[in-house]
Amino acid sequence: MIYTVTFNPSIDLFLRTERLNFGEVNRSNGEQMFFGGKGLNISVVLKNLGIRSKALGFIAGFTGDAIEKGFSETGLETDFVKLPGGNSRINVKVKADVETEINGQGPDIDENSLNTLFSKLDTLSGGDTLVLAGSVPSSLPSDIYEQILKRLSDKKLRTVVDASGKLLLNVLAYKPFLVKPNLDELGQMFGVSLSPEDAPVYAQKLREMGAQNVLVSMAGDGAVLVDENGGVHHCGICKGTVRNSVGAGDSMVAGFLAGVENGYEYALKLGTACGGATAFSDGLAEKPLIDSLFGQLQYEH
Repeated sequence: MIYTVTFNPSIDLFLRTERLNFGEVNRSNGEQMFFGGKGLNISVVLKNLGIRSKALGFIAGFTGDAIEKGFSETGLETDFVKLPGGNSRINVKVKADVETEINGQGPDIDENSLNTLFSKLDTLSGGDTLVLAGSVPSSLPSDIYEQILKRLSDKKLRTVVDASGKLLLNVLAYKPFLVKPNLDELGQMFGVSLSPEDAPVYAQKLREMGAQNVLVSMAGDGAVLVDENGGVHHCGICKGTVRNSVGAGDSMVAGFLAGVENGYEYALKLGTACGGATAFSDGLAEKPLIDSLFGQLQYEH
């Protein structure tokens, strides 16, 4: 069973307008609303691929109720902790001549609620996969990922961490099965500016620090995977028109997890197809487009 954790789920409000004029009243010519958060995005794409998962995390207030209802209506399994105060955040994403985002802060997470999440995580067992994705709210300790992995270290879980900076570096000692920085994040962790050709070298450094598999997304330059045996796998990009950048990296993680039992080359291509399918859609990747793009990658690479 795959479990995803999203500390700060959101309602993502997309507003489309031809031009965004600051200091003026702007009117949209199209609106869409999605429920999101990195771990939740991964669970949604897994579901679209026919893979079962359970989404954990924190919700609060009327927006939290809407998030829980929205996901349950799609058939996604959730087991959220309801916070005693505040409201789950709303993120506003303006699609105009320049893409602009304003992300909400989200509610405070109290100690009792955090302990409730710990209790849910304690029920995981060997062979389960745990995905920790995204930033940590300011109300939580900055080492919360480390606390979770240390707490569960004797359970023989397959763990995935999709984070950046110290949040990622500090969990490498717990030997996560997969980490997925993008090229800029990979360079920032080592204080250097990287070209795509440098990615395998620095991905290998993360492996030496404890990660089993390192997947590096490189936007228009495709992706590279350094696997647990030191093998290096490259994949180009899918062909299509980019409509949306939100959730593409999360979709790549979902595709990788869905495909990894068929080998690392297959997992990398399926992950790339899922990332492309989200980038070419208004929402998250759906299976018909994933299948089409996967076939494209199978043929071309």
